[in-house]
Amino acid sequence: MTKTKAQQIMAATEVRAADDVTAAIQDIAAEFEPYIIKQRRHFHKHPELSLAEERTTSDIANQLDAMNIPYERPLKTGLVATLRGTAPDAYREDGTPRRRILLRADIDALPVTEQTGEDFASVNEGCMHACGHDCHIAMMLGTLQILRHMTDDIHGEVRIVFQPSEENGQGAKLMIGTGVLDGVDGAYAAHIWSEVDAGTVSCEPGPRMANTDWFRIDVRGTSCHGAMPQRGHDAVMVAAEIVNALQTIVSREISPYEPAVITVGELHGGTARNVIAGTAYLAGTVRTYGDSTHEEMPELMRRIVEHTAAALGAEAELTDYTIANYKVENDAASSERCRQAVVKCLGAAGEGHYRGTLSGEDFSEYLRRVPGVLAFVGTRNPKIGATYAQHSCFYKIDETVLAKGSMVAAQYAIDFLAEPTQEELDGPAITAVAEPTPTWPPSCALPRQRPPRLATPSMTPARHAMPRSRASTMHVPPLAARRSAASSDSRPSRSHSHIAISKRGRTFDTSAPAH
Repeated sequence: MTKTKAQQIMAATEVRAADDVTAAIQDIAAEFEPYIIKQRRHFHKHPELSLAEERTTSDIANQLDAMNIPYERPLKTGLVATLRGTAPDAYREDGTPRRRILLRADIDALPVTEQTGEDFASVNEGCMHACGHDCHIAMMLGTLQILRHMTDDIHGEVRIVFQPSEENGQGAKLMIGTGVLDGVDGAYAAHIWSEVDAGTVSCEPGPRMANTDWFRIDVRGTSCHGAMPQRGHDAVMVAAEIVNALQTIVSREISPYEPAVITVGELHGGTARNVIAGTAYLAGTVRTYGDSTHEEMPELMRRIVEHTAAALGAEAELTDYTIANYKVENDAASSERCRQAVVKCLGAAGEGHYRGTLSGEDFSEYLRRVPGVLAFVGTRNPKIGATYAQHSCFYKIDETVLAKGSMVAAQYAIDFLAEPTQEELDGPAITAVAEPTPTWPPSCALPRQRPPRLATPSMTPARHAMPRSRASTMHVPPLAARRSAASSDSRPSRSHSHIAISKRGRTFDTSAPAH
């Protein structure tokens, strides 16, 4: 029976050079590209909301079973798989991997009614993979197909996290709480992205996605008849003024060079068309990059909210301000490693450039604990209508980019695990110290030198007097008197002679032997 290219690569026993590793990755990705696209369409057709991804989890498990890749289910939804390298140095004598990398793919969908008209459109009414998480699942399965055929090139261990509940910002923390980062040296994730050109991957260092916060504002006015507004305080009108006033924070309170967004996504108030509303509430999100802006935002909003309402005779309160996710910030070394992986797999033309976005991502929780990178896999292609923004009911992707995303992830993982560990760079640990200085026999010992003796007993008060205040306590005799005192000294001259002077102006010889 003729072996496929992937099977031939798996069966090869010779050590592959770096270029041959990349060529193998490309060959396997090409072979499994139809599989990757098929998986994407399957998961797109059956989306599930955050923390309800039960069928999705089961379907992923079935694929892992077919690949003979072991996995665990630490939560109700989502799972964690392990791929062990078989390179000679992949594991230490104690059974621990010399390095371990975490690859993450999120799996939840959005409460959006799809209107793409695709043959594989969502069959779950009001639920759609409008942010590309179906692509993330498919690309990760493709990456595993590549890596499982190349375990001899894996110098460590790959931990794969299919994470639930990214859209509501809970999944990363839940998974981390189960210990998925224990023993992990670095992390990688990819996000399909509508603002990056298809065929390119952007992985620049620094902030890539924003701090994401949620807020709620409650407004209390006085209800009355809709024809008698003077008798009450309109909570809906006050809420509308607050919506406008909040925008002055971005336009007048924050530097134009500091990215920030305040969006009110909900405004609820009123009970009938002819009743002035007595209460209303607003809900929305805040996005920032700068740490100081992030910290200041709640207080800036509180001042605007309370004073705007007070000016209109009502009350308002910032009743909730929750940090959902911190910003995604790519480690510089990880970004460079990813850039090199992109160039290896896709060529120089595959290197994308993107300024970043104020969208949020809970992959930040991993990067706050270990170094890593989030790569944007571009999908923008006007020729096929793949131009709609993330979360749009018309969201569409260029499926030819999926195998490219799988290749880059596989190359990154192999390169990361092949790098020397800090222990290997430092060399073997020192297990012995130098012996203590030996005790010399008396015949070899140097004579002990005594400290110089004071010239006279009266020297002690003078030495103690000098440090207190030379300017105020010392009396210096005239030069002639000092010369006379020196010439009248009948002792033999010594080098390094010193003169100490008491409060009364008397001089004493404090000479020490020359060294």
